[in-house]
Amino acid sequence: MKYGVFLPSARNGFTISEAAPLYDPSFEHNLEATLEAERQGFDFALAMMKWKGFGGTTGYWDGCLETFTLCAGMAARTSKIQLIPSTTLLTTHPAVCARMIATINDISGGRCGLNIVTGWNHIEYESMGIWPGSDYYERRYDYAAEYIHVVKRLWTEDEVTHDGEFFKLNRATVSPKPAKMPTIVSAGQSPKGLDFTVNNADYSFVMTGTENLKKFTASMNEKAAAVGREVGTLPLYAVVTGRTDAEAQRLADDVIAKADRSAIGNILGSAALDTNEGGSSSHLQAALDLPAEQGNMAFMSFPLLCGTPETVASKINDIVAETGVPGVMMSWLDFTAGIREFGEKIAPKVRY
Repeated sequence: MKYGVFLPSARNGFTISEAAPLYDPSFEHNLEATLEAERQGFDFALAMMKWKGFGGTTGYWDGCLETFTLCAGMAARTSKIQLIPSTTLLTTHPAVCARMIATINDISGGRCGLNIVTGWNHIEYESMGIWPGSDYYERRYDYAAEYIHVVKRLWTEDEVTHDGEFFKLNRATVSPKPAKMPTIVSAGQSPKGLDFTVNNADYSFVMTGTENLKKFTASMNEKAAAVGREVGTLPLYAVVTGRTDAEAQRLADDVIAKADRSAIGNILGSAALDTNEGGSSSHLQAALDLPAEQGNMAFMSFPLLCGTPETVASKINDIVAETGVPGVMMSWLDFTAGIREFGEKIAPKVRY
């Protein structure tokens, strides 16, 4: 099993509630969580990027650390765990992205991957004057495919000349290059997003309940096999534990009861404009009233693993048995303590 941490690189992490800890992101907090994950044998830590938050009473994601520099700093302070920064495609030219990843790989000794974020929240890009218009919703995976094609060429070729629909390069170079091809991940859940991941990435991050996860994983495996590739599906989960199952459930219920409805409304308002049906934005719109186990919006639509450490381990065993996923990525209300508890009390009880 692969275990990953969805780092709290933005304000308040991934819980949209007045019942959850409220904090601004900091390098020390993210480094502390990553070092604990490394001690507990976790495989990777992923840093998201958000250029404009969603406000509300909690100021959700109103602060965010820049992902490449965050991972570069942590690369110098860690020794084993893989670090995965996120490129928001509209903000970063592929040649710049390719060189930054190559640099972090040099700092880390080859431990840097890359998360592809096509971008559906037009408000954050409009705030910088770079939103290309509503047709980008439908074309963003074409844009992403050309983007990652250029990046991979820069990592493997001496010079790159490219005359594409979105990018023009004339004898561009990246040196020194990564010693091996960095791991590419993506969170596209729509049919177009799935096709992009199948053809361009190594792993897909998914936010959905177990029944949909089974269908998604089966479709991913079938499509990947058809093009001669292997692509892993890594579902996202929020983890809430307690001394008893009832205590953990009370904590989770309190988070949902005190959800920041204003911030959630701002998220859903942006998601509603995305015309690319069946993807992450569609999932967010459907998550407001979902049971926590399927992904309530108070937990950023991440399905909830709730209970004692023994119960959480049993739920992970059931998920893997039903879906065959090779790992999970998780968030917590208290990251460092949660990661430590997971490593010491939950992971040893997972059979896979």
